[in-house]
Amino acid sequence: MRSHYCGDINLGHNGETVTLCGWVHRRRDHGGVIFLDLRDREGIAQVVIDPDTEEAFALADKARSEYVLKVTGRVRPRPEGTVNPNMPTGEIEVLGKEVEILNDAQTPPFQLDGYTDVGEDVRLRYRYMDLRRPEMQEKLIMRSKATRMVRNYLEERGFLDIETPVLTRATPEGARDYLVPSRVHQGSFYALPQSPQLFKQLLMVSGFDRYYQIVKCFRDEDLRAERQPEFTQIDIETSFMNEEDVMATTEEMVTRMFNELLSVDLGAFPHMTFAEAMQKYGSDKPDLRIPLELEDIDDLVASVDFKVFNGPANDPKGRVAALKLPQGATKLTRKQIDDYGKYVGNYGAKGLAWVKVNELAKGVEGLQSPILKFLGEDVALNIMARLEAKDGDIIFFGADSASVVNDAMGALRCKLGADLDLYTKAWAPLWVVDFPMFEENGQGGLTALHHPFTAPTCTPEELEANPETALSRAYDMVINGYEVGGGSVRIHKQDMQEAVFRVLNIDEEEQREKFGFLLDALKFGAPPHGGLAFGLDRLVMLLCGTDNIREVIAFPKTQSAACQMTQAPSPVDPQQLHDLNIRIRRDAASATSH
Repeated sequence: MRSHYCGDINLGHNGETVTLCGWVHRRRDHGGVIFLDLRDREGIAQVVIDPDTEEAFALADKARSEYVLKVTGRVRPRPEGTVNPNMPTGEIEVLGKEVEILNDAQTPPFQLDGYTDVGEDVRLRYRYMDLRRPEMQEKLIMRSKATRMVRNYLEERGFLDIETPVLTRATPEGARDYLVPSRVHQGSFYALPQSPQLFKQLLMVSGFDRYYQIVKCFRDEDLRAERQPEFTQIDIETSFMNEEDVMATTEEMVTRMFNELLSVDLGAFPHMTFAEAMQKYGSDKPDLRIPLELEDIDDLVASVDFKVFNGPANDPKGRVAALKLPQGATKLTRKQIDDYGKYVGNYGAKGLAWVKVNELAKGVEGLQSPILKFLGEDVALNIMARLEAKDGDIIFFGADSASVVNDAMGALRCKLGADLDLYTKAWAPLWVVDFPMFEENGQGGLTALHHPFTAPTCTPEELEANPETALSRAYDMVINGYEVGGGSVRIHKQDMQEAVFRVLNIDEEEQREKFGFLLDALKFGAPPHGGLAFGLDRLVMLLCGTDNIREVIAFPKTQSAACQMTQAPSPVDPQQLHDLNIRIRRDAASATSH
């Protein structure tokens, strides 16, 4: 029906007759001449219709916003003084000779031809309209370019695109599974995969030494701006590569992606241990654009007569850390400081202590804080010395369990960076390495920090003797404070896998029931292998310069895991439930209806 996309015509087409199809983005009537901005996925072209072409003019006169038109006309340069340098097609226009209305349209639920501040709930309800907006189309086009680049990069290096099952069984990936009842096997359930982890390992055992897949994964967990119940992974697994090889290959892929799609040179990816990241930044995905670091002061406050500080300082699982904001005393109002105190409360902190440095030469008299009387002069000045405080600085303190301090102060650091625009660079990638194998599960036992198929750096005997101190061969790629990919070298020997299961209190019977197929596979010459999975949605979010993952997914769910447009999830026909031998509890049904 068309000869060109609207956004593709330029001065090189001067004098040519073209046929365009698209939506009316904007209509203007100037002195009897009708101007139509016609829009498709590639851009916008200005169409001019004179009254001389009576039939075309009459149809153009009827056209309104979002009408679907087919226009045939001649490309010509725009008159002098009317060139629009902000449009790729701004040097030309199409003199319309024929107009066909392919479909009319009701008034859109929100404005599409410019900035709209309509709520996200309305945008998601009419997502098919929202996706017509040029900025949304640009984001999905960027997503398509990113996946094409990934496929080309991996295919060039001998990786094979292999599909793995979507209906599988539950695996311990750290979040709740979405379950699918089986009609044939009554009382049994499939699980939607949180990742293709076990299948890609089995592909390595099968001899497909370089695998990749751009795959949907599912996790039934609480949502945040950068999380969705269904998400897309760039899943990579390879045999006969160690962690350095996997990191080098995938780092090159991401570097090339940013270079080709954004003309951005990410530069070198520094390596940082998990322990250093937590100590300095309170996070295993630190944003290195922000030049603020946490400083431990446990030793300085261990003996002060201030339980808020001395309690955590003397607790092996506690932490007291300080965060210096240079010139913060001159930048922040008391209300802002109080607001930051409320902010860290979201992360479990009971408060936010602070000290303003007004005039350090006066000693403690030059400091201002409600907690000075509890610290004493020597301790307060020792803290100032350790943090190399200067006049005008403000110092914030976190004192609690190490996990609460890390969460709260790590979040505060990022919040200050964003609020005060402290960023020293546009992009800050890194690898975080040397993760612990396990963490406490809060019930007296241990759980795998990543997943139980990650290889430790030690022998099975050393692992079982000291599991709390064991490190893993895991690695995460972080960009600007977002974990965009994580992976590890996997366990490829049966004795090591069984040792990990024992540390996790998975007895032999449960091992056989849940993972017998994997343990059997490891008996038959499983090669050394490892891999990495990127969150495609997060990568594209960064490429598009947004902090909301829903902006780069065509049809996302809300933070309550619902689809505003289709009203999913929804009740199902009672007969379907009967066929599945499922009965809805009355209280559950009542809760769903509210």
